[in-house]
Amino acid sequence: MRRVALAEVKDDLSRFLRLAEFEEIVITRHGKPAGVLIGFESEEDWFDYRLEHHPEFLQRVAEAQFDDDAVGASARRRHRHPPRRSAFHLGGTVSRQKS
Repeated sequence: MRRVALAEVKDDLSRFLRLAEFEEIVITRHGKPAGVLIGFESEEDWFDYRLEHHPEFLQRVAEAQFDDDAVGASARRRHRHPPRRSAFHLGGTVSRQKS
């Protein structure tokens, strides 16, 4: 991450865009962070960034994960095997299994 004054960025924006492909550029105003310049090496990187920061997409992912977790827990409960016991019930009497 590189910190650069706004005045410097304004003087040479194209150079900082090229640098931003490889690292975030924090733009400062009066020495305090004011923004971030993020570059993309390819159009696919731009598309990925947009998806990762799109509120509706993030909401759908969260809902799908929640639904998947709920279905997974339900399926685990349905397929759980009864605990193994050393005794079992036969016609009103309890018999011990022989080892």
